[in-house]
Amino acid sequence: MESQVLIVLALLIGSLAATVPVFIALFFAGMAGLMLAGIDAQIVVEVLYGSMDKFALIVVLFFVLCGNIMTSGSIVQKLIKTADALVGFLPGGLAVAGVLACGFFGAISGSTVATVVAIGGFMIPALIKHGYDPEFSVGLMTTAPVLGVVIPPSISMILYAMISNDSLESLFLTGFVPGVLIIIAMSIYAGLFCRNRGQQTRTRPTLKELLAVLRESIWALLLPLLIFGGIYSGIFTANEAAVVACFYAFIVEIFIHKDMRLRDVKNVVVSSAITSATLLVIVSGASVFGEYLTFERIPDQIAQAVMGSVQSPWVFLLAVNVLLLVVGMFMDIISATLILTPIFLPLLSRFGIDSLHFGLIMTLNLGIGYCTPPLGVSLYISGAVADRNLLYVSRAVLPFLLIQIALLMLLTYVPDLVLWLPRLVYG
Repeated sequence: MESQVLIVLALLIGSLAATVPVFIALFFAGMAGLMLAGIDAQIVVEVLYGSMDKFALIVVLFFVLCGNIMTSGSIVQKLIKTADALVGFLPGGLAVAGVLACGFFGAISGSTVATVVAIGGFMIPALIKHGYDPEFSVGLMTTAPVLGVVIPPSISMILYAMISNDSLESLFLTGFVPGVLIIIAMSIYAGLFCRNRGQQTRTRPTLKELLAVLRESIWALLLPLLIFGGIYSGIFTANEAAVVACFYAFIVEIFIHKDMRLRDVKNVVVSSAITSATLLVIVSGASVFGEYLTFERIPDQIAQAVMGSVQSPWVFLLAVNVLLLVVGMFMDIISATLILTPIFLPLLSRFGIDSLHFGLIMTLNLGIGYCTPPLGVSLYISGAVADRNLLYVSRAVLPFLLIQIALLMLLTYVPDLVLWLPRLVYG
């Protein structure tokens, strides 16, 4: 049996090393494992159907659509303009505004990649144009979009809750305090860096100017308020919130902002369908591989091996953080969440770790992986925007990665920072 497991793992790793698409590598490795174990191939059909026949996935699909609507219209520009009006007069003001804009956009889109494309694609050229250090600008706007998965709604949190059976609303609440800490830490570093470089600041806007910007952006700013206000007031569920957000964004962009035409709707829907289909095939491929892991009782074997060698929850969490940071360099957050969550869950109760706390740690870890060399997706997106090579972007992100990893350690070993808000709301 051990030889069969080694063959399957070799097939998976070899496929990924050969740049085979992740979902294909997972699907065929899982299917090969099941066939080697003598399982009827019919079960693969059942697993594929069952993996996508989940109501929770509706949230993912509609938040993808909502993010595309905002990117196609002017909501993103209005969020950036608002952030600039609020903090643009501070040292490194435009850079701080970029971080804050990532937080605003993350509170609607749920995706790091979408945040890099929408905010980074606009802010990197703007920062360089206004005299900010190019390497600093690229590094900041490559790493700040981790807020897209930390601040809810988060696609990876949705998938984690689907597997762990945790309350999605409670899991969402774990992301607010970490998100604010990331915004504060990165903003402080940006301000100090720019002040030491002698970056000029602009004058503070008058109250009249600030109110004018807020009035212009009010419909964009009401979107996250609508989502979270509706969820936590009990008016609608997280699933329903995603649908409401889409309709709201469509109405605002078409009839109020008038920056999207009715004929643009088709392109937005088709683009969202392609993105959603990509997510679904990854879910299905990971589910087949997960079925093989479950059949071979690999999660239980790993749990027993870990319990036999690691006794301290501190050491366990440190080992998990290192593992997830490495995995995040090579695997996208969706696949990693779907594969690793069932492996780690049996260990949490044995070490007395809250699954909500662990969900946030896992999400932040894998989010950092998006901007970690050598295969972080955000590195390539920012490199294309700034017309810089991978080595340049990798060097640019290093100081910001250190900040985020330091915060990750803080959140890992001070769980009250993560769990305070869920406990406050739900007791």
